[in-house]
Amino acid sequence: MRSLLRTLCLSVLLLFAGCVDTETYGDDPVGNFEALWTIMDEHYCFFDYKQIDWDAVYAKYRQQVSDDMDNEALFEVLGNMLGELKDGHVNLYASHDQARYWSWYEDYPRNYNEELIEKYLGTDYRIAGGIKYTTFQDNIGYISYTSFSNGMSESNLDEVLNHLNVCSGLIIDVRQNGGGTLTYATRLAQRFTNDKVLTGYILYKKGAGHSDFSDPEAVYLEPSERIRWQKPVVVLTNRRSFSATNSFVNQMRYLPHVTIMGDQTGGGSGLPFNSELPNGWLIRFSASPMLDADMQHTEFGIAPDVYVSLSDADVADGKDTIIEAARALLSAGD
Repeated sequence: MRSLLRTLCLSVLLLFAGCVDTETYGDDPVGNFEALWTIMDEHYCFFDYKQIDWDAVYAKYRQQVSDDMDNEALFEVLGNMLGELKDGHVNLYASHDQARYWSWYEDYPRNYNEELIEKYLGTDYRIAGGIKYTTFQDNIGYISYTSFSNGMSESNLDEVLNHLNVCSGLIIDVRQNGGGTLTYATRLAQRFTNDKVLTGYILYKKGAGHSDFSDPEAVYLEPSERIRWQKPVVVLTNRRSFSATNSFVNQMRYLPHVTIMGDQTGGGSGLPFNSELPNGWLIRFSASPMLDADMQHTEFGIAPDVYVSLSDADVADGKDTIIEAARALLSAGD
């Protein structure tokens, strides 16, 4: 037996972290099951919103655990239990595998084709940090940002916006962007507002109860003190626009000259914490819900202003339907 000391730390944004002492669990299948169920019971943030009966989940999976089962079997049971949460931010990490929930995008059309993007970018596109960018022949600027895990500095953004300044409109393509560092998402969004804008609220767990949250804390998008874009923008989304990208889309949709186009985002609005089981397996889970400016959850995604799907006929013709719709919208505003 050993004490399970859990250090809960946010992967992004949080300005503080705390250590939580919990009861003692054994490093055996039952102990690890009890530890995982309790961690989630006390700290997961979407039980009420998703209407999940976590006690019923306990009863369902506890009977599948025995002290004579091996790690492979235990991992499968624990992974299946976590799958009941239907949360892309919930993962269990062991040395041999990673439990994950991917149905938030697997059950939807992809609405993205890498070969088409390569065609639109051409061979002489520019790269600044994680951003690929170019100018189309119709004088529309195009930015592809496929992961907010790829760094992007303020100087990178200065160079990008300076180069695209001659364009009459701008497309920001965050399809396939599964998230990453929220700082980069906010840094980019700050270049498109001249005003301080309320974009949402964040809540923090303050107790072990499923409804024990702090009062909502307002979240604002502050304008950058550097180069800012003043012309129309279309942000392209699909179901794989997740986590920090979901936050980016939420920020951008409150700006008057921005249109969101494509498919609903994948969601992922809970800021994740990390913890550890007695056997050393790591668990990541949503712990702090982020709401939009109307105090509504975006955990299951944000609807676009204009729904557009990738057409098979257009793909066969070498066209990206969603990019073409964005170009048409921006050109109509000239």
